[in-house]
Amino acid sequence: MNVFYNQKGIGDVLIVPVKDGNRYDITEEAFGPITKITTVNGELLGYNIFQASTLLSIDTEVAGSMKLTEELIGEMKQLFEKNGLTDPLDFDLSPKFVVGYVKEKNQHENADKLSVCQVDVGSETLQIVCGAPNVDKGQRVVVAKVGAVMPSGLQIKPTSLRGVASNGMICSQKELGLPNAPEEKGIYVLEESYEIGQAFEF
Repeated sequence: MNVFYNQKGIGDVLIVPVKDGNRYDITEEAFGPITKITTVNGELLGYNIFQASTLLSIDTEVAGSMKLTEELIGEMKQLFEKNGLTDPLDFDLSPKFVVGYVKEKNQHENADKLSVCQVDVGSETLQIVCGAPNVDKGQRVVVAKVGAVMPSGLQIKPTSLRGVASNGMICSQKELGLPNAPEEKGIYVLEESYEIGQAFEF
């Protein structure tokens, strides 16, 4: 799970997104420096923590996405308790970008340019619909699992593409925001030395 901090861009605030929501359908409640954001029905969307660098161990040089750690959650829990907010903060910290292995690739039954792939990500096999022209069986690839937040801000969710379920995304270098990423369409094919299921750091 990633959180966001950009002191120069938006000020000294840590943004903790939990779920996407309609910005016209939200309620905000302040607990000291913490703003809890929910839908009008009470569904949690996230938190904004102001004066973050003085209250939490934040690297102020960060300008964008950063990984939520057990240590930071521990600090947040203390801050929440101090300000009368009793939310449990039970976040899933398992890696959302992992190395996958394409076990099978089949033509999508309703779309010429889509492939239906079975991708081993170590702990499970995911069905992912992919439109990249270079995807193929036997490749090691970077998989953004459900819950991942891309550098663009896109959150990966379970979806259906032309009637076929897809749970995750096989990523290109450009989608991962890697430097010198090629302009042409195509997934990022990794070397054999990458271990299936390991977290992909970028």
